[in-house]
Amino acid sequence: MRVRAALATAVPAALATALLSLGAVVPAAAAHSPAQDPGILLTVSGSENTWIRGVVLHCPPAPEDRHPDAAGACAALDAAGGDFDALAGEPRPCTYEYDPVTVTAEGTGQSGAVDWRHTYPNACGMDAATGPVFRF
Repeated sequence: MRVRAALATAVPAALATALLSLGAVVPAAAAHSPAQDPGILLTVSGSENTWIRGVVLHCPPAPEDRHPDAAGACAALDAAGGDFDALAGEPRPCTYEYDPVTVTAEGTGQSGAVDWRHTYPNACGMDAATGPVFRF
């Protein structure tokens, strides 16, 4: 009985000590804390959701970001004041092919909460309107 009582107090104490020592190391190594900057989940989906892809973007970019041009996407969002409807994009001619592409942005960015969705007539139109933001 005394062995169980000793283990019952020793194991939680050892676990608490281990977690506290990890807590001191993890924040120093992490560039972004999910509690402070959860980022913005960007998605692109094809006609009738036949396919979908997504990536989380942090601004400023974090080392763990998977967006291929996170710096360019953040710069475009900064220039638009965080407003996805105000993205300058990279206007260019596109065909009139109708193959709708829907993009979404959800999460928290530098300008606050984001919940945005737009459908473009095709991928070229999306890319011309949004520039590097949804180019992944």
